[in-house]
Amino acid sequence: MPIKVRIPAVIARGKVGSDNVEMAVADLKGLLDNLETLYPGVKKSICDESGKLSRFVNVFVNDEDIRFLGGEAYRFQDGDEVLLIPSIAGG
Repeated sequence: MPIKVRIPAVIARGKVGSDNVEMAVADLKGLLDNLETLYPGVKKSICDESGKLSRFVNVFVNDEDIRFLGGEAYRFQDGDEVLLIPSIAGG
């Protein structure tokens, strides 16, 4: 079941190529593992010490915050469009 994932350049770390990829993953853990394969070392910047997604990275599935869809328990559906958005602070 492929999903479409949009990966911002800040997460892709300047890797040459598309920031839109298709993945066949079932859940958020699978997505994070797949991102680590595509962009080695990325989990260090988007996950906490326990390997869970950092609270400073937002994940939207079809324009809905994944937290409101069940968080880590959410199972991706065929054709879902996923967007990763890291929080940016300033001041």
